[in-house]
Amino acid sequence: MKKKTQLIHGGIVGDQYTGAVSTPIYQVSTYKQDGVGNFKYEYSRTGNPTREALEALIRDLEGGHAGFAFGSGMAAISAVMTLFKAGDHVVFTDDVYGGSYRLMTKVLHRFQIDVTFVDTSDAEKVKAAIQENTVAIYVETPTNPLLKVTDIRQMKEVAAEKSLLLIVDNTFSTPYYQNPLELGADIVVHSATKYLGGHSDVVAGLVVVNSKELAEQLHFIQNSVGGILGPQDSWLLIRGIKTLGLRMEQTERNTQAIVEFLKDRDDITTIYYPGLPSHPGHTTHLQQANGFGGMVSFDVGSGKRAEDVLRKTTFFTLAESLGAVESLISLPAKMTHASIPPERRQELGITDGLVRISVGIEDAEDLIEDLKQALEA
Repeated sequence: MKKKTQLIHGGIVGDQYTGAVSTPIYQVSTYKQDGVGNFKYEYSRTGNPTREALEALIRDLEGGHAGFAFGSGMAAISAVMTLFKAGDHVVFTDDVYGGSYRLMTKVLHRFQIDVTFVDTSDAEKVKAAIQENTVAIYVETPTNPLLKVTDIRQMKEVAAEKSLLLIVDNTFSTPYYQNPLELGADIVVHSATKYLGGHSDVVAGLVVVNSKELAEQLHFIQNSVGGILGPQDSWLLIRGIKTLGLRMEQTERNTQAIVEFLKDRDDITTIYYPGLPSHPGHTTHLQQANGFGGMVSFDVGSGKRAEDVLRKTTFFTLAESLGAVESLISLPAKMTHASIPPERRQELGITDGLVRISVGIEDAEDLIEDLKQALEA
């Protein structure tokens, strides 16, 4: 089955009881049992038909053993981290979403789960960071906001040498362009709020695992902790995923046009986009993904100028998040990555003048004109 077809026909399609083409929203908390212990569904925290359809869909799209839906991307990552115990250590991508950094350094450290942040695009640095108590390598690729690329196959080799789990955040590429489980990952996580939902109307997180053992462990955590996705939001995600391929392709066409525009400007010091042949991870990304996506970061020289640009755009909406049909613009140092200490941001290259855009599906000429007038105002 080709990818666009799988987006429509993957998972559980329609409703066996009514023949409805669209999976219904089962807005229900509990279910009638035919006898004590004789039931298909018991309680909606444990299982819900709408959420089950979504979980089956993301399982099929990522080619995994089982999928799980959570109330947010951070809830999904937190559930995965709950697989570990006090005294365990995780090697983590350094240029990571600020919320993930905050979770590891401000919350999970209270439970004595240790973390080391390294540039996972450098396998030697990852190897050097592995300790006797290391249990997993956690990778974002491409990263947020500098679009660093990690070789997933190479990370699997490193993880396999020490019997570690390999976890990949696939939010930026989506399963339409990249399938980490096929490249050796054990667990894939998504902030489904972003491209999978695609319409800025749902907050959700998804996880896919590659084995029965991990599926049993994560289902136990999902049911025990209870950070599940509700049926209304599950239905919205199923609907959003159906158009993922069309949206990703249009977004990438727009992004490539915008990057060409930015390349010709002398007032842009650096452009971060894996689709550029000059991007450090360009070749690696080509080997493991089928597209470059719609995220671009570029440095305009100073924090003041960056804020001026953000105030002047019209079609690029100043807002958190990414991956929706509308184009968004943000200042990572003061928004998505504000929770990372300033000195750490400087080490990573997240400067005050770094602007991040999430390109939508509007007309590319309008988006370029909008950026042009904002940069020249």
